Amino acid sequence: MIKAKRNTGLVFFPAYDWAISPTHPEREERLLYTQDQVMEEGLLDVDGIVEYKVRPASYEDIRRVHFCVPDEEAVTTQSHLIAAGGCLVAADAVLKGEVESAFALVRPPGHHAMRVVHGNRGFCNINIEAVMIEYLRERYGVNRVAVVDTDCHHGDGTQDIYWHDPETLFISIHQDGRTLYPGSGFPDESGGPNAQGATVNIPLPPRTGEEGFLFTLNELVMPLLERFKPDMVINSAGQDNHFNDPITNMNFSAGGYATLNAILKPDIAVLEGGYAVESALPYVNVGIIMAMAGIDTSNVKEPNYDMDYRPQPPDTTRYIEKLVKELQGLFLEDKLKRTAYRAGEIIERRRDIFYDTDMISERQHENIRICGECAGAFSIDSSSSRRRRIFAVHIPRKACSACSAVGRAWFDSAARSGSFDHLFLQDRSAGTYERI
Repeated sequence: MIKAKRNTGLVFFPAYDWAISPTHPEREERLLYTQDQVMEEGLLDVDGIVEYKVRPASYEDIRRVHFCVPDEEAVTTQSHLIAAGGCLVAADAVLKGEVESAFALVRPPGHHAMRVVHGNRGFCNINIEAVMIEYLRERYGVNRVAVVDTDCHHGDGTQDIYWHDPETLFISIHQDGRTLYPGSGFPDESGGPNAQGATVNIPLPPRTGEEGFLFTLNELVMPLLERFKPDMVINSAGQDNHFNDPITNMNFSAGGYATLNAILKPDIAVLEGGYAVESALPYVNVGIIMAMAGIDTSNVKEPNYDMDYRPQPPDTTRYIEKLVKELQGLFLEDKLKRTAYRAGEIIERRRDIFYDTDMISERQHENIRICGECAGAFSIDSSSSRRRRIFAVHIPRKACSACSAVGRAWFDSAARSGSFDHLFLQDRSAGTYERI
């Protein structure tokens, strides 16, 4: 019998009762074919690979991360709660020492869901990785977390949630936003005023293949992780960089994904995108499972690999080498231009956000307090085209007394104004959540 070198947990949840539409790429078949392939390869018979049952996350779990408008019940289904809960099961298995790593193969995905949620954007309602990370922090006292997002689309929701958190290193490797949804994820997006340099975006050109992804991983991502020294590494394991994917333009393969995972060695991987449901996902997922378990992946290959895979073009290679060198200078050689702020200063940010799935337009006005002692309290004034206006305040973990007081004052002032449909106070330092 084959034995895993690293005990690995698997959590499956295909979400039989949820799809955007019966023919939409984000549907239950995304995981049904993978389950069949896992059974065919006999991976569940490998000594050291353990399958876990899912459970739903609670609204309390979601409230550590999101401001849901008008509330959690309105923007989630049972499938969303179970997808997030599957990530919590994976987290428990690793932190309790039952396994060394875990892979949550769940849907619906989550990395486009931002802190404020008015509806579905990019197939995502709640950010399942962020829900898991804050659960890890709340229950197990985990502090420094690195998220490496390898989905083809920029993880703009995860970036938004951790924009102001210096204890979360967010790295997104994705197809250049000038050529793909959501049109963001550029190098100058490097973190908020209190977390400058904690966000690293790596926009790769279309047609990037094995050579480019693994070069970027070895030359930039791994040194960044070594420098940050996280307590845990989370892989948002989107698989739509595959050469067969119908909605992207990249050139990665199942074997390449397996090699990437073997080098990265994430503590927990969470399935995100990937829409070649028959020709790619089953083989990519099998490769990732084998890599996490420390099993040889040299024979992982799609049936059509020899016929359809094309090597990375030389001009793409040159472009990536130049990009990586520039990013090394910014993030490894400390050439990133950081703005100096005064302690106690309030910095504003205004944004327009579009929910492409639910066709909602949102306008945000954010204020954050500059602080040298904690991540800083911030407020969000959010209005949507559904004629809802909310005011939300976030007081961070380990908040200093000044940021706690400012956050509470913002909330009380908004309550007295009578200008908002709903008010939220997410006080992570006190472990409380208030909604009016």
